[in-house]
Amino acid sequence: MSDRAISIGLLWHTLDSGNHGVNALTVSNRAIAAAAARNAGLEPRFTILAPGAGTARETTADGDVVIRINRRTLITSREYWAEMAQLDCVLDISAGDSFTDIYGGKRFFWMWLTKQAALMRGVPLALSPQTIGPFTRQPYKALAGRIMSGATLTVARDPLSYEVAGELAPGAKRLLSADVAFRLPFKKRIPADDGRTHVGINVSGLLWAQSGKAGNRYGLSYDYAAMTITLLDALTERKDLVLHLLTHVVDHTRPADNDATIVDELAARYPHAIRVPDFAGPSEAKSYISGLDLLVAARMHACIGAFSAGIPVVPVAYSRKFAGLFNELLGYHHTLNQTGHDADGAARYILERVDRREELAMEVSAGNARVSSLLDAYSEALSALFTRVRGERR
Repeated sequence: MSDRAISIGLLWHTLDSGNHGVNALTVSNRAIAAAAARNAGLEPRFTILAPGAGTARETTADGDVVIRINRRTLITSREYWAEMAQLDCVLDISAGDSFTDIYGGKRFFWMWLTKQAALMRGVPLALSPQTIGPFTRQPYKALAGRIMSGATLTVARDPLSYEVAGELAPGAKRLLSADVAFRLPFKKRIPADDGRTHVGINVSGLLWAQSGKAGNRYGLSYDYAAMTITLLDALTERKDLVLHLLTHVVDHTRPADNDATIVDELAARYPHAIRVPDFAGPSEAKSYISGLDLLVAARMHACIGAFSAGIPVVPVAYSRKFAGLFNELLGYHHTLNQTGHDADGAARYILERVDRREELAMEVSAGNARVSSLLDAYSEALSALFTRVRGERR
């Protein structure tokens, strides 16, 4: 290894998820970390520690090593443990929002075990910008607090997560930043020059599958499917608009979390809408969104793609991570909240924002200036971390 090389593990990152939001985290965090390393005069080399089946080492087109996280690599073999010894540090993003107990004990166990293994190996662990919590009960609160206390750096992507980290690990080194996907690379698309307003609709298969269920998993006060139909009926009556139906999660192995099936059904119901082909990756999704006039989206990273490309967006929230990001961090108050509306009221809320898109665009510009400052602070913290750990492990 070169004297200037630094080996960086990217834990709970992946490039082959059907969810472009998860892939966007990896592409973006890798780009930020690579720039931070080079700013410190170092040559970054990445190992992606990704969930999935298999044990063989893989190599990406960029030359990154991929090691799979599963029962065999963590428990029945020493592969993951051995890999840790080769790393100078680990950046753990917890798949964005999985450092919590709300997804059940099994999910939390894997999140905890992979982090704990790095700490036990003596490898500096930094929690990259992510949602932290909620943690609703013991022993999850105590275990999460010990991880953050042992980590070199804990970075929250919203103010509430920052507060949770402080409550559970008062002595932890914390930093408030923003979602790394705001720095996802993309190619700006030239908007259509046809005198009409182009509105993108990202329909969530996840929320659609919960529609009509009493006490639905995400606590929406309205029927999501009914709201979407009401919204599309109203939008298609307007001759000044062009609708674009687009996906952001395409996973045919998980029908209840697949946007494509629902979008295909809606494209048949609304033949004058444009059914945007499924995207090859997160950068392609963001590039397409950058040519719209406004996006309505229930997938958070579709919202981030629009916002960071300067496009007005109406986020359709299903968890506190939306309010934490858009309302609290960015001061952007155009999120359709989980409660407070019936289906008709929710559709009206969105329709009002369609006609206020110039106002939304100004707020997007102000929010992006704040994001830039927050992510610069994260990048500077990484440069300092890389300089220190590389010196210590020589």
